[in-house]
Amino acid sequence: MSIIRKNEFLSSIKMELVSGGKENLNKVVKIIDKNLNNRDDWKMFQEAFNNADKKFLGKIKSKHTELTPNDLRLCAYLRLNLSSKEIAPLLNISPRSVEVKRYRLRKKMNLPHDENLTSYILEV
Repeated sequence: MSIIRKNEFLSSIKMELVSGGKENLNKVVKIIDKNLNNRDDWKMFQEAFNNADKKFLGKIKSKHTELTPNDLRLCAYLRLNLSSKEIAPLLNISPRSVEVKRYRLRKKMNLPHDENLTSYILEV
């Protein structure tokens, strides 16, 4: 949750700076982008998640070999039963983009239209 708050804070600062039109705006925006895209947060989360559910990422990867690391990340968040609104700040995207990612993940997994993606992931 602290990662979510940090990313929301950095996003709001970025928006303020973009609308402000300062001289060194680009430099500050680059620094903020660097902090928003910090992969160390994902590594810490992945380690904590694996401690809680050791075999999930391995199971899902063996069942669906075509999944990318970003797909696995989304699966992990769905496994925690997070909503699209809760996942969006973690991925630094809009809730609508999370819905698109979920749709594409369903297609990659060849899930029938009537099967719930979150339920499927929780059952794995």
